[in-house]
Amino acid sequence: MNRGLKMASPVWGDYELVDSGNFEKLERFGRYLLRRPEPQAIWRKSLSEEEWRAMADGSFRREGRDEERGGWSLRRGMVEQWRVTYALGNKRLVFRLGLTSFKHVGLFPEQADNWEFIYSQVTALAKKLGRAPRVLNLFAYTGGASLAAAAAGADVTHVDSVRQVVTWARENMEQSGLNGIRWVVEDALKFVRREVKRGHYYDGIILDPPAYGRGPDGEKWVLEENIGEMLDCCSQLLDKAGGFAVLNLYSMGLSAMLARSAMCQLFPKASSEQFGELYFTDRFEKSLPLGVYYRATYGK
Repeated sequence: MNRGLKMASPVWGDYELVDSGNFEKLERFGRYLLRRPEPQAIWRKSLSEEEWRAMADGSFRREGRDEERGGWSLRRGMVEQWRVTYALGNKRLVFRLGLTSFKHVGLFPEQADNWEFIYSQVTALAKKLGRAPRVLNLFAYTGGASLAAAAAGADVTHVDSVRQVVTWARENMEQSGLNGIRWVVEDALKFVRREVKRGHYYDGIILDPPAYGRGPDGEKWVLEENIGEMLDCCSQLLDKAGGFAVLNLYSMGLSAMLARSAMCQLFPKASSEQFGELYFTDRFEKSLPLGVYYRATYGK
């Protein structure tokens, strides 16, 4: 069995962590450099404040005491929307980026390492099954994992509670020249409960839950309170013949070992597994952790 802790840092031309420190990060998305808050960058910056100001095309500033909401200060010539690409197999994924009031830009670049795993698993399953593998992507946001699965030939169900980001994901799919994605705007937990009752199965399940969230009808999601039921439902939805699962956790204080223990209790015994931290290293060799993951395959 392939198992064990694995630090995972993807490499791609349209993204770079330039510098980090003093609870901020300076990143390059395509041709533009952005300055954003980063609670895990507890060390000092390597570049000076003057250099950060000179380099940043856009800088996010919090409003009051709110840790997430704020606004952007833009240099002249900085656009509010642009595109970046990622080469995956013989496909090129295209992502539209935009400056939101929650400091996000519509893409989590560290997830590219999971996209590689998803692409390889779907490719292998398609050959084994002789059909398009069925993949469920929950809390799917703007669709990076959905695009990776679709690029490998999967029949993807993409579930997110925010209609605007589902529309954003559809745009990314169309710009990438892909199809085969079913779009569902719904609370993820409500959706999987119903799928279990219907007796539906999937060959691959991807989970990317936030610490807190709201469904379209006000449903409340709290990771520590709801993740157990969510994993239980997902374990029932995984095809008994085998497949794969991916779990991401972003909440500070949650470890890769915790993710593994939660999955192993409810899912079948894995035939192979990987777990660890997703990270990027800046130009000055400071490695910034950006979440933990657990990935497993099931069956022979």
